[in-house]
Amino acid sequence: MKVAAVVLAAALIVAGILGLNVRRHDLEIMDLGEQTRRIAPGSFLQLPLGFVHYELAGPPDARAVVLVDGFSVPDYVWDPTFLALREAGFRVLRYDLYGRGYSDRPEVSYNSDLFDRQLLDLLNALAINGGSDFVASSMGGPIVAAFACRHPERVHRMVWIDPDYGTGQSLPLALRAPLWGEYTMTTQIEPGLAEAQLADFLHPENFPDWPDRFRPQMRYHGFRRALLSTLRDYVTEDWSKDYACVGRMQTPVLLIWGKADRDVPFSTSTKVRAAVPQAQFLAVDDAGHLPFLEHPEIVNPAVIAFLRP
Repeated sequence: MKVAAVVLAAALIVAGILGLNVRRHDLEIMDLGEQTRRIAPGSFLQLPLGFVHYELAGPPDARAVVLVDGFSVPDYVWDPTFLALREAGFRVLRYDLYGRGYSDRPEVSYNSDLFDRQLLDLLNALAINGGSDFVASSMGGPIVAAFACRHPERVHRMVWIDPDYGTGQSLPLALRAPLWGEYTMTTQIEPGLAEAQLADFLHPENFPDWPDRFRPQMRYHGFRRALLSTLRDYVTEDWSKDYACVGRMQTPVLLIWGKADRDVPFSTSTKVRAAVPQAQFLAVDDAGHLPFLEHPEIVNPAVIAFLRP
């Protein structure tokens, strides 16, 4: 009994220390509710799985161009692209993926089915029917590739910018394991996540406010859970089959890649081009993972020219 009591006391002490460490690092202090939606920029739609934050602009009779975000940065990542497309006469839609920005954080598995359903529900709710064009960055690439394979009648042309590509990545045990993964996200990953966004740029000195723009979404409950579920349930999926599907469909694709990308290395472009042989290719010098931000004067005209036919 004495040994058991000592073990129990030690376990309680460790649990208490871990709990204090979690509370000390926890950045999520607010609920994302009606009060936030009243003061947030953009618009909101209540879809079956929650509210989605979006912005839609441009002529209602023009073909829609849908901008799809990556793993964690909300729709402000598209600011220059959104403006350029709108001024070029396109109808442009951008939105926050579930779990990011001002969109709700439903307690579900963040996998390909969720991202596909969110996109389809949003287009239907906005009455954007027929074939739209899609411009996707990073993780948005496989989201749009899968959407094109599942709903080919809804896709006209696609632009992929430094898209993620994988055959199912394996996560370290510290993220896979229940409770341990949540603890790791809270105490080790999330605290440095905003500053880590600067690694997307070859020249981060040109984007000094980037971490501060990222931080507001981190205050709302569910952000960390959404990212961890995405790592566990989506990043581990095999995306290569969706790229191969697009290749068989012969849907027009423009592939753009920053030559100095450290997140999804430039060499990965070879795999995407092999899977999608019809893709036109633009390599951007002096740019990292977000060439449309580092060199909009190169990327935006190329995107507009590709989408115009």
